[in-house]
Amino acid sequence: MDIDASSWQGKIAAGVDEAGRGPLAGAVFAAAVILDPANPIVGLADSKKLSEKQRDALAPIIKAKALAWSVASASVEEIDKINILQATLLAMKRAVDELSLQPDIALVDGNQPPSLRCQVLTIVKGDSKVAAISAASILAKTARDADLLQLAKVYPGYAFEQHKGYGTALHLQRLTELGPCPAHRRSFGPVKKLLDNV
Repeated sequence: MDIDASSWQGKIAAGVDEAGRGPLAGAVFAAAVILDPANPIVGLADSKKLSEKQRDALAPIIKAKALAWSVASASVEEIDKINILQATLLAMKRAVDELSLQPDIALVDGNQPPSLRCQVLTIVKGDSKVAAISAASILAKTARDADLLQLAKVYPGYAFEQHKGYGTALHLQRLTELGPCPAHRRSFGPVKKLLDNV
């Protein structure tokens, strides 16, 4: 941890992170978590560095031990309408707004600050530096993965349960064979290209 935590000492701080900016399908998710300093959680790390099993085990612990937590999303339609960056910031704003305890400061992973009622501090690679952001990354990732498993049932054939919407060779193959479904982001290159060729 090479972050100077003095800027939020004594304040109610919410960690904020997103999941699903890069995929070709599904909503983008964000989570906000206010950890309890008196009730630390062992094993928090950037969700990308944890296995699915580790994330699934940590998510309910975070929800049980945190002072407050919230998960929100921005839809495929919103992503296509306002672009993925703005949709991500919107999901982050929704997550913070929905917290049962309003923070004094939001510690946001990355370098793009969402528009919030509280103070905002962006931290590049924050999900591996700040425990509250790590917790948010885990909740956002597990929520998004669960959503993609539901999409796999609604739109069988695309193998969403395997690639979670990312542009893998398998996903691109199925996309070419079946064409885009309503869960696909029409503003994203590979999907847009297929639609333009119809």
